[in-house]
Formats: sequence, structure tokens, C-alpha cells
Amino acid sequence: MDDELLEDFLIEAGEILELLNEQLVELENSPDDTELLNAVFRGFHTIKGGAGFLAIDVMVAICHRTEDIFNMLRNDELKIDNHLMDTVLPVLDVLNDQFDALRSGEEPQAAEQSLLTALEGIISGNAAGESKTEVVVEVTSSSESEDISDDEFEAMLDEAASKKAKSESSSDEITDDEFEALLDDLHGKGQFIEDVGNIPAAGSYEENKKNDEINEDEFEALLDDIHGKGAFSGESASISNDDSKKVTGSYEENKKNDEITEDEFEDLLDDIHGKGSFKANSNSDTSTTSKPEPVAKPPVKKETPVTAAKEAAPVKDEKITKTKPAKDSKPAAETSVRVDTSRLDEIMNMVGELVLVRNRITRLGSEGGDASGEEMTKAIANLDLVTADLQLSVMKTRMQPIKKVFGRFPRVVRDLARSLKKDIRLEMLGEDTDLDKNLVEALADPLVHLVRNSVDHGIEMPDDREQAGKSRQGTVTLAASQEGDHILLSITDDGGGMDADVLRNIAINKGIHDKESASRLSDVDCFNLIFAPGFSTKEKISDISGRGVGMDVVKTGIISLNGSIEIDSKLGEGTVINIKVPLTLAIMSTLMVRLKEQLFSLPLVNVNEIFHLDLTKTNVMDGKRVVLVRGKTLPLYYLNNWLVNGESNAPLPKEGHVVVVNIGMQKVGFIVDELIGQEEVVIKPLGAMLHGISGLAGATITGDGGIALILDIPGLMKMYA
Repeated sequence: MDDELLEDFLIEAGEILELLNEQLVELENSPDDTELLNAVFRGFHTIKGGAGFLAIDVMVAICHRTEDIFNMLRNDELKIDNHLMDTVLPVLDVLNDQFDALRSGEEPQAAEQSLLTALEGIISGNAAGESKTEVVVEVTSSSESEDISDDEFEAMLDEAASKKAKSESSSDEITDDEFEALLDDLHGKGQFIEDVGNIPAAGSYEENKKNDEINEDEFEALLDDIHGKGAFSGESASISNDDSKKVTGSYEENKKNDEITEDEFEDLLDDIHGKGSFKANSNSDTSTTSKPEPVAKPPVKKETPVTAAKEAAPVKDEKITKTKPAKDSKPAAETSVRVDTSRLDEIMNMVGELVLVRNRITRLGSEGGDASGEEMTKAIANLDLVTADLQLSVMKTRMQPIKKVFGRFPRVVRDLARSLKKDIRLEMLGEDTDLDKNLVEALADPLVHLVRNSVDHGIEMPDDREQAGKSRQGTVTLAASQEGDHILLSITDDGGGMDADVLRNIAINKGIHDKESASRLSDVDCFNLIFAPGFSTKEKISDISGRGVGMDVVKTGIISLNGSIEIDSKLGEGTVINIKVPLTLAIMSTLMVRLKEQLFSLPLVNVNEIFHLDLTKTNVMDGKRVVLVRGKTLPLYYLNNWLVNGESNAPLPKEGHVVVVNIGMQKVGFIVDELIGQEEVVIKPLGAMLHGISGLAGATITGDGGIALILDIPGLMKMYA
């Protein structure tokens, strides 16, 4: 498999798959949208085509069945309902797993047989999805007649024809009387003549009665008249060469007397059909599983159904499921990004402008003199403008719309709502908001937990909503917007809201707070308790919630992105969760501060406010230095004690600058010696010796050529506080 072609396929088909997640849920809500239906059909068709070209058979198998379903929907042979979507949506999960395996260099596994069977059940019109695809061939009961099926008769004639071709002399051929006796034994006295008496070839057969034999061409002509030209050939016999030898051997023994005995005839049937599968005058049903599908014939009177071997597709699937299982490793992250060509043109223009400015500065530098001073100032100003535009354009190439994350939530909400028997509508706003590609991927898990929390804990049951005077259908709203150099995400629901007193009692019962400290918590502090590890408002643990893990994952994920999270709720009205993260992780706005002689950068997205403080007015509470700000206590930390060599026990100065920063839902104050100002910096990774040090996010080069360390505030607090 060509790696480059595979990479292109994974990118293109991966985007289609992300879109299908949203389109299928939308199609369930708008089943009459023909354009949307055609788009879904084209999506599965495109993925199947690409997978077929790359010989990814397991992907082709499931896409082909799904494509057939949507083709039937297009032709009004099926109707969209919840049952159909419950069957089709898991196909996307299987395809996602197969894509992850391909990205990881593993062999993709086939879909579960139960899913393939369910899809085939929809195609065949059997909603129950039988475990096997069976074709029922109806034959007359043997208790009513002693006939064998036409398939067995053809197989027997085929064996006779095979022996005929091998015979060395005319003494090997059976006579007309023997042939008629054979028919009488199979179908009953005179029954076969009654059925085929009108065969046109009978005349040519009668002409040969005089010499008591028919030649091979006449024998084949007789078969053509019975079954149709070309419908039967000697090659379709369903016995092996070894079996043929066995039959021929028993037959050769009777060459001399030109006839076979009854025992030899039964041996002939056993060799053709298997030992004991046919006995004259028996009442057992006759299986046709060893014969290829015959030409279609009108059904006979229905008595006993016999299953035919239309098992080709299931057999293929069983073979596929023997592929090597995928390893339990995290799939490789997507390393490519789609960039609009107009954006690349813009970057090229900026680079051209940059070259012109460089040439101008070079010329002014070579001329020297006082006259060039003013021109040099203009050139530098122009350089600043061009580099700023170029920086912005390059940043945009890393940007992706938040829709890449939002697109998975219609399916999440739909599946959860059905499992919880709730009626929920999802609204998404600001899907075109761009943010750094790495942030898009990192925000996926926290947002999934928040949306699940709103659906499970927030939205009430339809009957409860109706009793409260609300509509039976609840609403969850996902919104994104850009505010300066950061992105604001909000998850809002119109559910029952949170009761601060209930949260206080849970915190006391779980030992997170004692009664005294819990009583001092504000309502917002109580709401923030849901982010504590092990905290849950559910009494029973389910596969959706109750373990107190999900919201802790949210807090940890957002803090690792230098983001902040806030929550507000009103009992009976709903809950709003706001997340603020930086626009990009490559270039960030920072607040430059000085500790002694060393420069440090604090991410501006974490900075809440700055004030000057008389440090003699601080207090100590529970062993920690705090200050009262607008009626609330604010913990204080002197950064020199943590970051400056030899200052670990240095006393507080009489006054200093306090930088108030957000760490998740908490606020703390950092005391610094000097404020330098705001500056945009490019994050450079630390060297191998410093890599992994808690509290340091990287480094940057300052305007005067110096080095400033960029602080990782959550890591700093975890290490020292």
C-alpha cells in the first residue's frame, strides 16, 4: 500500500467522516431533506471508493452495505426512523476505529458480524436482522412423492456425462430402456415422460431407438431442451475428482455386461450426494447446499423449506475477522492541516514586502550619515508592520475552525438523550471561530465531558420539565467566540440548575469540607465543587456518570492549556460554564516581570489584575500569607522565594507589585520586584537538560537579546504551593 496515497485518503476521508457524524443526526431530524440524504450517500460512496482503491476490504464491506441502505432511501424503498439510525450510526464508530488503526500502521479490523447482519437485515427488509442470510427453496414433501429435486437429477446426469466422456467404447453407454428405467426409479413410473413429453428434441431421440443408443451430442441436446441452452454443463458438477474416480471404478466393473445393478446405482448416488444423503423411497428432506445456484424456476407447492447455500458474504466476513488485532495504543495525532491557497498567497506577499524592507535597510546602512537617520526610522517602522502582518498570517495557517470539535456533539447528545429517554436539542454558535490546531485537539475531551454533564445532570426528564412549566424539549447550547487574544467557549443548558446547599451537604458527606468551612463557601464556590476529584451529585454509578471523574478531567485539561473555567447556575433555570483559553500555543501575549536581575514572563491569559500593595498590611491564615481584596481573602506568594537562587528564605519587602492570576477556578497573588510590561513572545522549547521541569513552559528571546523564562503557573503552584 502506497504510504502517500494512504495519507491522502486518511485526510480526505477523515474529513468526510467528521461531517457524516453531524449530517446523520441532522438527517434523522429532517428525513425529507433530499439534498442532505444525497450528501450522506456520496460520503459513504467516496469512502468506499477510496478504500477499494487501496484494497482495504474490511472498510469496503461495511461502507458497501451502508451505501446500499442510503441508496434505497433515495429510491423511497426505505423510510428513515430511529431504528434505522440506531443501526447506521455505529458504522461511524467502526470506521473511526479502522481509520485510527491505519494511522497507527495497524491492520484494521472488520466490523462485528452482528452489525453487518443488522445492516443486511435492513437491506433485505428484515428489521430483526436474522443471524444468517437464507434462501428458501420449496419442494414437495417426500411423504407425498418420492421425487428428488432437479438439482440432484442434474448432478447425477452430469456424473453420467462425465463417465460417458471417459468411456473407451460404445459398450460403456447405457441403453434407452436402461435410461428410461433410471428415470422411472428417480421420478416414478411414467412421471418424467409426463413432465417433459413436449420436449422438441424427442424426435431426434426416437430416431436412434433402432441402434439402442444415443451419442454424446444428442445427450447434451436433450439436456439443453430440458434446462435451456447453456443452463447445464459438465463443469458444474459438484463432486471432486477423487469422487469421480470412485464412481468410475464401480461402474467400470460392469463394462462387460453393459448394465449396473441396484446396489451399484445406490453407490453412484452416494458418491454424488454423500453417504446416506439420498435413499430411494426415503422420507428425508434433500439439501441442495453442495450445488451452485440453479437457474430460477417457478416455486413448487410449499411443504418443507430447505435452506440453500447463499453464504458467500458471511464466509468472506468470517475470514476478515481473523486479521491481527489492533494494539491498545493511542492513535497517532493528525499531523497535517488544510490551508486555503489565498492564505498562502498572502504569506508570499508578506515575504516579498519583508525582502523589500531588508534591501532598504541594507542600502541605508551602507550610505551612513545623519541624513539617513530619519529614513532608517521609517524603514524600521515599516519592518515592524510587515513582520506583524507576516506573523499573523503564519499563525492563521495553524488555525482551524472550532467546528472540527463541535461536529461530534450532535451524535453525542443524540445517543445520550435516547439512552436517558430525554428530549434534547443541541444548538451550536460560532462554529467558524478559528483557534490553534493543537488547541482544537486538546479541547475535545474536556468539551465532551461538559456536554455529557449538561445532558445527564442538567436537563430534566420531559415529564418533570412539563410540571415545572417548561417545554418537554430541553436545550443545550455550545458557543464559541474570540475575545482579543483568547477564545471564549460556553456550554449552556436550560435545565434544573444547581442547588448550592445540596452541594455543600455532599461536600461534607464526602469529607471534602467540614461543616464550618462549608458554611463559609459562597454559591460560586459550591458550584466549583463539582470539579473536585471524586465529587458527584449522582447517588448511583452508571456508565454515563457517578464516578466523579469527568469534571476533574475537564479542570485538569483546561489548566494545562493555560486556560480558566468559570461556572454559574440558577436553580430551576439552568447552568452556564465558561472556558477561556489562549488563541494559540505557539505565540502568546505575556506580562514581563523582573525578579532581581532575571526576566520572567507570565501568560497574559492567566493575569486577572495588578495592584501595588503595602505588604506590612498582610495577614497570616492557616500558615499562609493572605490579603483582603474587596472583602475576599487572596493568598500571596513571593516569587523570589521560589525562582531566585539564594532567596528561598528572603523576607518580604515593605511594598511590592501584586499580580493576581487565575488558576482554574482559584485566584492567587504573585509578588514581583518590577513590572516590565506586555509583550508578545514566541515560545521556544527548553533544552534537553531543562525539559520537563515543573513550573516552566519554555523560554523566549527578549528585544535586547536576553532570555526570559515563561512560567507555567499551574505547574508552579503544584510544585511550590
